[in-house]
Amino acid sequence: MASLKDIGVAAAINILSAFIFLVAFAILRLQPFNDRVYFPKWYLKGLRSDPTHSGAFVRKFVNLDFRSYIRFLNWIPDALRMPEPELIEHAGLDSAVYLRIYLIGLKIFVPIAFLTWAVLVPVNWTNSTLELAKINNVTSTDIDKLSISNIPVASQRFWGHIVMAYAVTFWACYVLFKEYAKVASMRLQFLASERRRADQFTVLARNVPPDPDESVSELVEHFFLVNHPDHYLTHQAVYNANKLAKLVKKKKKLQNWLVYYKNKYSRNSTKRPFMKTGFLGLWGKKVDAINHHESEVEKLSKEIAAERVRIADDPNSIMPAAFVSFKSRWGAAVCAQTQQSRNPTIWLTEWAPEPRDVYWPNLAIPYVSLSLRRLIIAVAFFFLTFFFMIPIALVQSLASLEGIEKAAPFLKPVIEKPFVNSLITGFLPGIVLKLFLIFLPAILMIMSKFEGFISLSSLERRSASRYYLFNFVNVFLGSIITGSAFEQLDTFIHQSASDIPKTIGVAIPIKATFFITYIMVDGWAGIAGEILMLKPLIIYHLKNFFLVKTEKDREEAMDPGSLGFNTGEPRIQFYFLLGLVYATVTPIILPFIIIFFGLAYVVFRHQIINVYNQEYESAAAFWPDVHGRVITALVISQVLLMGLLSTKEAAQSTPFLIALPVLTIWFHRFCKGRYEPAFIRYPLQEAMMKDTLERAREPHLNLKGYLQTSYIHPVFKSCEDDEDEEEVLDEKWENESVIVPTKRQSRRNTPVPSKVSGGSSPSLSETVKELPQP
Repeated sequence: MASLKDIGVAAAINILSAFIFLVAFAILRLQPFNDRVYFPKWYLKGLRSDPTHSGAFVRKFVNLDFRSYIRFLNWIPDALRMPEPELIEHAGLDSAVYLRIYLIGLKIFVPIAFLTWAVLVPVNWTNSTLELAKINNVTSTDIDKLSISNIPVASQRFWGHIVMAYAVTFWACYVLFKEYAKVASMRLQFLASERRRADQFTVLARNVPPDPDESVSELVEHFFLVNHPDHYLTHQAVYNANKLAKLVKKKKKLQNWLVYYKNKYSRNSTKRPFMKTGFLGLWGKKVDAINHHESEVEKLSKEIAAERVRIADDPNSIMPAAFVSFKSRWGAAVCAQTQQSRNPTIWLTEWAPEPRDVYWPNLAIPYVSLSLRRLIIAVAFFFLTFFFMIPIALVQSLASLEGIEKAAPFLKPVIEKPFVNSLITGFLPGIVLKLFLIFLPAILMIMSKFEGFISLSSLERRSASRYYLFNFVNVFLGSIITGSAFEQLDTFIHQSASDIPKTIGVAIPIKATFFITYIMVDGWAGIAGEILMLKPLIIYHLKNFFLVKTEKDREEAMDPGSLGFNTGEPRIQFYFLLGLVYATVTPIILPFIIIFFGLAYVVFRHQIINVYNQEYESAAAFWPDVHGRVITALVISQVLLMGLLSTKEAAQSTPFLIALPVLTIWFHRFCKGRYEPAFIRYPLQEAMMKDTLERAREPHLNLKGYLQTSYIHPVFKSCEDDEDEEEVLDEKWENESVIVPTKRQSRRNTPVPSKVSGGSSPSLSETVKELPQP
């Protein structure tokens, strides 16, 4: 258990680490050869030139302008200077709204910190409960006197905590209400002002029923021509191109090695590079590296060409799904938000993700298997969460002097030294827990992909929700329960069963010191390390030295990355949870959380402006999840406070807290009904207005030409080995949407409805002839 001295040592270490990271970043970003690492977004936009192309040789690598080092902290005001409308234009609405989450943290916790420190800290400090408890071997430190644990049982002072709980709830709900309204307005304004995008006109139709007489492509076309005759424009069938994608990826990897060996040979043309064909080049036949890779690339090119032909000709490669595009946004909105068939399990339509957002491998998963996949992952996630309690308990048992002395008695003389003692209790628990969680996001993302979500945004949102739940169960509850149990183990053993809840009531607030150390490691040093980008910096220079041959290679070597919503947002929500839970219990934690929100806001604003290149744009579709998780944290804080007061025998005051969860849940339902529709549906009025304006501005727009190739699998566009064959195949895929004669004689000659689509197809003359693109 950390004392005030231990917290000071941990703070000094983390502040020093963060300062070193920030200073290192401020210096490295000024060097010309690092320019593409710290400003890749401007290169991708074509608004920044490479400083290494001009000047003296030394100046190409090192910045010799000493005046710039004096202004090395200018990146902070530069990051804050860009106004929000310009930020949205520059980086997108997702990035701008993501930053608002940090601002919400500041808006909520800064006033709460002042209020609770002014009211609750004096109320908690002016007692002697923990001093008397030490007589009964309950472990505590001076810093715990600032918590609710220091108030005696059945004290009237608990009314101060109840009043503060109401103040925290009302203020948090007020801020959330204002932000939900603001973000909903920003989303609608963004959608109204945004330039034309393919997903505005397109829906994804899934679970297309099988038909013996027609292919999936023909069936999709006839169904939508019958049921949306005035609005259907074109469609693109979904192909199972996963094998082709693997071949293309493998070829690209071999081509990179080929470039590497050619560059190596060009630097020393007297010696041909050789390699072994075995695993990692450690064994196997010794061959000429250039000739070997050229032959392998040529072999893969032939396999890719054959696979493309097979996909184009094999009906089994077409999945029972298609991207269906309409002549107007209004038509797409009607289709995406209505039931298409009498049977609600077939012809399922939803808004298509934007082409950048599509996760193509999962489109090949049969729709009927999704429920089973999600059941499997739900069970797997339960066991992952349950069994992760073991390392969490290990962290809590070993990250203390007693635990280390029991596990390694020979270290006792070392760890009893004052500085080492403070280092272990104030720094070790947070860093060990951080290390245990390194691989968790990757595991959760693999689970989400297995579940079959079809867009990157939905994958990240699903992974984020699981990450938050995992943090709550294991990091929050697990650390509190296992930590309290280990620290108060002697007391638990030697007291009656009726006294155990009281001891837990005293012990839970004491765990605030552990979370303070975690906040400093993860939220201070971790955020400062984010801006340094050490891993991308090393990888870029390795690629630039060994693989870069052309300007295109140099652009590909840049790794701007993206926000990482699946990891960043759950981390933010965990700090909301800690702040709301401990605001009325141990207010000392609030300044540490406020520093995290302030530092993270500045750092991520800089990264969004200069570095991150967001993979997709969902127009802040994640905001209802953010709002819901803050509300969940608020309810959890209220329930835990009620449980804590019940152990303190504050029976008279506890019932006054029951109204808080009820009011909070009602507030959430109100916001959900008032603002959430803006995030899951597209108003027909907005769609019609945008369509009308577009027709007035561009009366001769060739919309079909714009949409026809938008949802072709990117692997078909990336194959450049045989241009003539690619043109033929691409023409085949692009022309799929042209009216095809049905194989049913009854549909062609009689008005009898189809047994699948429920109607007859309109005549070919009803199609509108598109004008060419001006």
